[in-house]
Amino acid sequence: MSSREHNSVVVGVEGSDTASTALREAAKIAAQRELRLDIIHALDFAPYGFGGPYVDAGGVYEWVEEAGKAILAEAEQFAREIDPKLEVHTEIAIGSATQWLIESSAQARRVVVGASASGKAATAVLGNTAVGVASHGKCPVIVVRDRDGAVPSEGPVVVGVDGSALSAQAVGAAFEEAAFRGAELVALHVWSDLGSAAFEDPRAAALAPQSLEEEEHAILSESLAGWSEQYPDVKVRREVYLDNPRGRLLDWSAKAQLVVVGSRGRGGFRGMLLGSTSNTLIASAKCPVMVVRPEES
Repeated sequence: MSSREHNSVVVGVEGSDTASTALREAAKIAAQRELRLDIIHALDFAPYGFGGPYVDAGGVYEWVEEAGKAILAEAEQFAREIDPKLEVHTEIAIGSATQWLIESSAQARRVVVGASASGKAATAVLGNTAVGVASHGKCPVIVVRDRDGAVPSEGPVVVGVDGSALSAQAVGAAFEEAAFRGAELVALHVWSDLGSAAFEDPRAAALAPQSLEEEEHAILSESLAGWSEQYPDVKVRREVYLDNPRGRLLDWSAKAQLVVVGSRGRGGFRGMLLGSTSNTLIASAKCPVMVVRPEES
């Protein structure tokens, strides 16, 4: 962690079922860790071509603002039902929800955003909010997809490991999550970015030398070194695969309560937020996905 205070969990709401699912998860995380819950509702007129003077002249702004306050009041009541002792702060933000959530992430421990079942973000404003916040957030961002209002609370925390510096931050965040959740940690390392068909021919798989396999296991061991001492109660399971990182993570998401990845890296997780892998995880993972970006001083 940097020197900034990270004493809150931030979540955006706009009244949808997806936002309610994200709010429930954010409230649970905040209550569990005795953090403040910051709930943001964004009033973004840009997609509709409204300008400030025109909105004010027609009284539309006041009407939308009142509707936003009602959404926030309902969200606060919802959060307090999860834990009456929870400290809750609500805020109306004018402008892009993505912008406000990213700015708020600079002082947060976690940001939670929702993504609809179709993969389109639906937290605070329709559009690509989930991808935008996950790509630029200053703290770990948890993307929650709405699956009939249910978020898994059983199963392991799974982290993608590639040996990079950012991957080390993802491993640290995953250990913290596993410790708070009382969950097993699955550390998953994949040798190759190639898809599942690349090594279907046994002759191709046989080309991988034994020394390479030993090196890959060593990368995983080095990435986990020290964390087990810091979190002695977390049981760790190591999984090393030859190929298909996207498919491996998706498979594990079906039995995990959280998948943790770095926003970029090398080896089996290169370009995690720069191409199809991140979009696939956000759109199709069966459990929430936490994206960890480089820390800034």
